[in-house]
Amino acid sequence: MATPPLSILAAYEDRIAPPPLPLLVREVVGFASTRIRATFAPPVPLEVDGQGQHVFVIPGFLASDRTTARLRRSLDGAGFRAHGWGLGRNGGVSAELFEQIDRQFDQRGIDHPAALVGWSLGGIIAREYAKRAPHRVSRVITLGSPFSAHPRANNAWRVYEFVAGHAVDNPPVEAVLHEKPPVPTFAFWSERDGVVAPDAARGRIGESDQSTELDCSHMAFIADPEAIRAVARAIVA
Repeated sequence: MATPPLSILAAYEDRIAPPPLPLLVREVVGFASTRIRATFAPPVPLEVDGQGQHVFVIPGFLASDRTTARLRRSLDGAGFRAHGWGLGRNGGVSAELFEQIDRQFDQRGIDHPAALVGWSLGGIIAREYAKRAPHRVSRVITLGSPFSAHPRANNAWRVYEFVAGHAVDNPPVEAVLHEKPPVPTFAFWSERDGVVAPDAARGRIGESDQSTELDCSHMAFIADPEAIRAVARAIVA
């Protein structure tokens, strides 16, 4: 079998271990309740003024815009103009993905640089889109996104490969995940994350402009009130 012409470049040769099994079990046990909160819980009051700034929110792997509903409602309530990504369930990276995001920007009339907020895989997509279209992006905020270290430093890579149809270290687009986009970049991570290794979501010096720890599970990055408040503060920082 011929090797595809475009391949991912892992950040480092050393491997970071995925989160331990007990943390993953907690994620699985709390999955349903967290998804319900993320979709239906009321907006979180925010002490910032969005001033009409556009925010484009990209869901995590196998998630859709329903999952980011509480986050977006909270941002809208604070004066931002929050948009879902509009591409259905996130089934992984494809060769045409970034052109599809471009079209979503055009269809929504986003004519000024927008803040990109990406949860998990959505954060990786946000970072890579910002590298390709920095004129459309004011900043990138990642929530538990494994952009650093080896792309298997998480507990989701096997499922990802099964669903997306390609290896995590050989996607259909060229990418250097640890390379920082040419816009302000904020990385949120958690020691309680049972899906992505904290070091992979935190990154090393130079891979993001700011790295901040949150006290929540992986699934709660887009539902937890403190996490949502932290995202809003990063957008206006």
